[in-house]
Amino acid sequence: MEFCMFNSFISKIYPKTAKTAHDHANWVQAIHDKLNEFERNKVWRLILTPNDASVVGLKWVFRNKLDTEGNVIRNKARLVVKGYCQEEGIDYEETCAPVAMIESVRVFLAYAARKNFEVYQLDVKCAFLNIELYETVYVEQPSGFVNEKYPNHC
Repeated sequence: MEFCMFNSFISKIYPKTAKTAHDHANWVQAIHDKLNEFERNKVWRLILTPNDASVVGLKWVFRNKLDTEGNVIRNKARLVVKGYCQEEGIDYEETCAPVAMIESVRVFLAYAARKNFEVYQLDVKCAFLNIELYETVYVEQPSGFVNEKYPNHC
């Protein structure tokens, strides 16, 4: 019974656009979770778009996280830079995220077992690579979430 109650709050569809995602409360929640992470980590600030600025486009990518049995356990929204070198129908919907390779995990666990280290597992909902940028990067406001007071800001 608990599984059915939990499952009712998760969508099994993949919206193609933010506008389509707005029709489903669970996807709206996934989008807000991502935007809240950006705010908490101070990823950007809203400014008036400079006349000579080259503004990078953004797009929302939606995925369902599955458990080992193939059941949908979480809806995940990701905001990514539009990749114009990708080709529609081949790799347009693909995104890259840094992950640990299974071989690295195995080596780490083998070493920890050999040295009798205590290993703890932690699920990370959102990770950010903190890097200092030496150039100013301007990105458009996320589709479906343009600030009504400042529509010409980036």
